[in-house]
Amino acid sequence: MKAVHFGAGNIGRGFIGLLLNQSGYEVTFVDINDTVIQALEEKRHYEVGFAEEGVANVVVDRVRGVNSLKEPERVAALIAEADLVTTAVGPSLLSKVAPLISEGLRAREVEDAPVYVIACENMIGGSAALRQEVEACGGIGEANAYFPNAAVDRIVPLQQHEDPLFVEVETFHEWVIETAGLTERPPIQGVTWVDEIGPYIERKLFTVNTGHAIASYIGSLFGKGTIDEALKDRRVRQVVQGALYETGWLLLEKYGFEAKEHSQYIQKIIKRFENPKLKDEVSRVARSPIRKLGPSDRLVKPARELVDNGIEPNELAYGIAAALNYYNPEDSESSELYISIEESGIVSTVEKYLQLNEGDPLTKLILEQYHLIRNQEEASVS
Repeated sequence: MKAVHFGAGNIGRGFIGLLLNQSGYEVTFVDINDTVIQALEEKRHYEVGFAEEGVANVVVDRVRGVNSLKEPERVAALIAEADLVTTAVGPSLLSKVAPLISEGLRAREVEDAPVYVIACENMIGGSAALRQEVEACGGIGEANAYFPNAAVDRIVPLQQHEDPLFVEVETFHEWVIETAGLTERPPIQGVTWVDEIGPYIERKLFTVNTGHAIASYIGSLFGKGTIDEALKDRRVRQVVQGALYETGWLLLEKYGFEAKEHSQYIQKIIKRFENPKLKDEVSRVARSPIRKLGPSDRLVKPARELVDNGIEPNELAYGIAAALNYYNPEDSESSELYISIEESGIVSTVEKYLQLNEGDPLTKLILEQYHLIRNQEEASVS
């Protein structure tokens, strides 16, 4: 079996590539990072380590690498012969990989075996969005192609090693794929198959992603360098846990998750954040605040839905206010937010990026917390 995976970064190698290899696939990684691609071509294997005592490293073999900028024709040819195509490039880059996927699919014949194209991204409806991009730049031709939506979860922090291919990950992972519209399932070990993925995507988005983001922004307020360090601070942990029980109420109301099981899920997520061996930097988790503050993303969406249900999301509002207050000059989105607040004011910034009106009850909650944070910072300086 053959798989083409877009994105040879830590998630690609330490999560998707690992599981595909363990499922019996020969995996070709597609990326523009020449160092990683050349190493994959030369070594044809790499190691994955685990951030837990007593867990041995795993060797991932039968792998190759292709630079999509240098050899686009080769990428398309590989897709034309693949059984599975996956991505872990980030939602904003799906439009960049779509033309090559379209070209490869259009080279397939109608009688060819089915091919499954799965976007493994932190977004709702990732594969459906990828299909739209593929259709917009040529379509799939006669290919018997399926685009099942998926949800993925594994913490892979920023890291540097002498071996550019080695990657360390947490032992926990979750890869959920929707079966709707599939006549058969591609053989992938470690996958949870569900009839409808929406509840699982939102559970992950409103728990893992929400909690991670809030831990980073509140942690930054108190000068923490890593997520595990932040969670050791009672002030940070209290906000994170409170916010996750706010989103938990919403998830139980929307999807009927069992309350005790979801509470255990929340505590398991927080325990993962606390793993001292991960050393996940606050700056990594906090990056791209504009995307994270989007109206359909992990912070504003659950907060707004709670307000619509008559619930005041005070901890979420505090996390959102902390995100608006976050500033990292090395992060372009953070800088853009900072400039917007300085030049246009916080109300205009909230209206522009969060798409919340000044009179919205959620806006009032956020602004109260934002000004409280600013006043505390000014007091500490003086």
